[in-house]
Amino acid sequence: MENTRSSPHTAAQLPNSSSSYLGMLGGGQLGRMFVHEAQALGYKVLVLEPEADCPAGQAADQHIQAAYDDPAALAKMATLCASITTEFENVPASSLAWLAQTRFVAPSAACVSIAQNRVEEKRFFSRCAAETGIFPAPHAVIASVADLDAIGEDLFPGILKTARMGYDGKGQVRVKTLDELHEAYANMDGVLCVLEKMLPLAYEISVLVARGADGEAVVYPIAENVHREGVLFTTTVPSPHVSPEAASQAQQAALKLIADIDYVGVLCIEFFVLQDGTLTVNEMAPRPHNSGHYTMDACMSSQFAQQVRAMTGLPLGDVRQHSPCVMLNILGDVWFDGETLRSPAWDQVLALPSAHLHLYGKAEPRPGRKMGHITFVASSMEQAQADLRSACQLLGISLRAEK
Repeated sequence: MENTRSSPHTAAQLPNSSSSYLGMLGGGQLGRMFVHEAQALGYKVLVLEPEADCPAGQAADQHIQAAYDDPAALAKMATLCASITTEFENVPASSLAWLAQTRFVAPSAACVSIAQNRVEEKRFFSRCAAETGIFPAPHAVIASVADLDAIGEDLFPGILKTARMGYDGKGQVRVKTLDELHEAYANMDGVLCVLEKMLPLAYEISVLVARGADGEAVVYPIAENVHREGVLFTTTVPSPHVSPEAASQAQQAALKLIADIDYVGVLCIEFFVLQDGTLTVNEMAPRPHNSGHYTMDACMSSQFAQQVRAMTGLPLGDVRQHSPCVMLNILGDVWFDGETLRSPAWDQVLALPSAHLHLYGKAEPRPGRKMGHITFVASSMEQAQADLRSACQLLGISLRAEK
């Protein structure tokens, strides 16, 4: 655990009473878990989300069903809420900026804007690299067809990514040649993109950090991630492979990055560990993160509790991990046996001694859709891994996964 303080951030409008409403832009599962933590501390939560039956809206004290940029909805949120946050980065930054004129908003529109655009994100990481010592992958910005022919052979093979709206492997295409790059860019309708060189990746880690309005910051243990088809499959904490030196470098870099933009709230930064043991910074999420769900069951304070604390001016919680754990994402696939809809064997899963099941309240299971997660928290990593294997067998999930 790391705890640092820097110059205070002005936050005159932080709520001083747990009777105040907290506002949440977004109605997904991250918002739902935030609602539960906020209510545990006595706060009421208002969710603004256009979808009617959304996970966060089911749990919230009030749900405004409207677009994120609806003027009347934003005005109502500003009237009722003392402090406002978001559960995903693709809400309009302009809405956050408007709300911040009269209410405390964390993270700020400026911080969210960086994470919304891969071009700005790469520029931010590159600017901070002199201090952090960790660079993003070699890359090039592609704004038009004319930019394609200026791409050097040294960036191949690479991954073409849309600058905006990409997540869980969406908006990404692997390319090996300039001809493939031309084809992929045409299929993306010529939107702003970034071409990243593919590096010799050993594995991915993520660093979860939280910062308060007073400059206090805490960083969680290193999480090691495995992906399947671009979607997070498992997270293991503590990381079984990262060296102490690389872990410290990543944690210190996260603290420097979050302080550089005067960020308030929870931020997740993903790093790649290369085959030679060096680090490269991949991307950041200005919110709680899928890879941080383990904190709900294996740490003294969860990432969602930290989000509540940061936006209400409460002291940040202890980030100590009390037990080894593995988190397994549950996708809608486990509800299907071929084309037949079935009920997963939750009773057998919950008979496993280390299993903590979290379902998100989504009515319709679909293949590839995140429906919940299971955290296996045990006295040893061996036991947690054994229960993970048992749960996968019970749910029909193959343990073979890509990195």
